[in-house]
Amino acid sequence: MQLVEVAHRVYRARGCLLSGLSQLVRVIPVMRCELCNEVHIGYVGHEIRTCTGPNSWLRSATHVWRKGGVRDVFRFPKCFHLYDRVGKPRVGHDERFSVPRVPAIVELCIQAGLDLEKYPTKRRTKPVYCIEGRIADFESVAEENESERKCSFENVTPLIDSSSMLMEPVEKIQNLVENRISHMDQLSEDERNKLRDLSKLTLDSWFEMTSGAKKIMEKYVVNTCGYCPEVQVGPKGHKLRMCKASKHQSRNGLHAWQQATLDDIVDPNYVWHVEDLNGPALNNNLKRYYGKAPAVVELCVHAGAPVPDQYRSMMRLDVVSPERDEVDLVA
Repeated sequence: MQLVEVAHRVYRARGCLLSGLSQLVRVIPVMRCELCNEVHIGYVGHEIRTCTGPNSWLRSATHVWRKGGVRDVFRFPKCFHLYDRVGKPRVGHDERFSVPRVPAIVELCIQAGLDLEKYPTKRRTKPVYCIEGRIADFESVAEENESERKCSFENVTPLIDSSSMLMEPVEKIQNLVENRISHMDQLSEDERNKLRDLSKLTLDSWFEMTSGAKKIMEKYVVNTCGYCPEVQVGPKGHKLRMCKASKHQSRNGLHAWQQATLDDIVDPNYVWHVEDLNGPALNNNLKRYYGKAPAVVELCVHAGAPVPDQYRSMMRLDVVSPERDEVDLVA
């Protein structure tokens, strides 16, 4: 019952986070590289040579910047939805088009007790035992008829009435900032205060989502491929032959499953920290003095949220970065 409440809070925080980010990116500039997954928060893209895109060696690994959006700030890797995580916990290769894919963090919440009508799942009321490698399910035959397999949630009594609980934070965010917000320098004092409140609420949603997901992962298994970013929530990984990483031929395209971490289902997408959005581009020769932080944190901090204590050292706020003309003077 406790994890059911956590699952609802995580799902609610995810919706609040996405809604807040969609408002913040309209004010805080987000840039992404056209050739790789690099993201930067600021009006001018950095000059740090970390591009891994096609023919990056011809450009000395410099990035090609363009305007980004919410999907560049935060990524939710998807996995296959499991109707029965115990009875049939693995999706076969032939089922790859018939089984829906959902964000892994949403699937984690569903398996922990969140009920979504679009993604039905089987809830058991009796224990399941593993006898000599086989699952012994003591559910009655009557409960396994065709109507239950369709799992109409009209017949399922939710453990928590979350209809209003899931929508309230999103509506609060939408009421904080109206359509008239524009460039950061053009905001009035009242709009700046709203933006600051919005950034704080968004950052709180980030921490609530990540802390709750970490707590659920202590009880519910999440697997990830050791060669590629594929994830699967459930006791075992799927059987799809879709891995294209190194030496996939020797594995016949199968994934090499191992236990996942929080970053595998909540991709933080670390970015270089900048002190001033309007400042000069970060210099490649001074990259050792620059810190990094999750793009969500960097975005919220520039929108007015206080810097979280756990990220102060990562953002190198205790280090004075040399100026561009001092590159030859530093050790």
